[in-house]
Amino acid sequence: MANEDDANSFAALEKREWSDAGVARSYARAFAQAADMVVPYLVAAVGVNSDARALDLCCGHGNVTAGLVGAGANVTGLDFSPAMLEMAREAVPDARFIEGDAMNLGFDAGTFDAVTIGFGMPHVPDPVRVVEEARRVLRPGGRLAFSVWCGPEIDSAFGYVFGAINAHGHPDIALPPGPGANDYADPAIAFPVLTAAGFTDCHCTTVASMWRVDDPGTPYDFFREGTARGGALLRPQPEANAAAIRKAVAAKVLEKHGDGPRWDVPIPAVVTSATAI
Repeated sequence: MANEDDANSFAALEKREWSDAGVARSYARAFAQAADMVVPYLVAAVGVNSDARALDLCCGHGNVTAGLVGAGANVTGLDFSPAMLEMAREAVPDARFIEGDAMNLGFDAGTFDAVTIGFGMPHVPDPVRVVEEARRVLRPGGRLAFSVWCGPEIDSAFGYVFGAINAHGHPDIALPPGPGANDYADPAIAFPVLTAAGFTDCHCTTVASMWRVDDPGTPYDFFREGTARGGALLRPQPEANAAAIRKAVAAKVLEKHGDGPRWDVPIPAVVTSATAI
């Protein structure tokens, strides 16, 4: 794992990007239209009730937290981004929010009945450690559920944008080494990690989340303005490269989803759940 103190490491990039209030607000305003569609599946997967103690890791602006609170749970949200936590506290006043590290949780073993991670797995340097910590703070029989966007092998905005970056991006602009953005959408990767950490009853389901947009180039804008990895690749692009990337994204949306005037652009996700032994 890269040294988290290294300014050029994956961990540093993630903290820097998500601490930017503009990135955080753009994610919550635009990109999360699709993430919001996944919230009910995460909440259902952990089966919380009015007596449940739930931990929402990598809680971001609090959309999953709100779903857990709505189901009656007593919820703690944790994130490393002060900018995200500011929005979460305003949006979900009935939850408790703390700044912290999902790889090193300051809770006693068996504290929680449920743990959710809404699209946080790709943003931590060591996802295995996050799963181990989730198991430690869950009581036996407690439930874990996390969501991850499907990879570019599935027809989706993710593939459109990163395919365009690969084809038209400046070769000197790259991300530092880190976990694959879509690794934990794959049960062949996720299930063995869950089993080794002390989970059983592993399941996954695909959610047909999407964006409805008025401009076929909008997925480029959403990734550029409201994500860490995508933004770190797209914002530094020279003007000509940026224009070529956006044009390629728009062309792919038109090719796959017709002439408009509105487009339902898929960005499906996988929700994986398991029970603590």
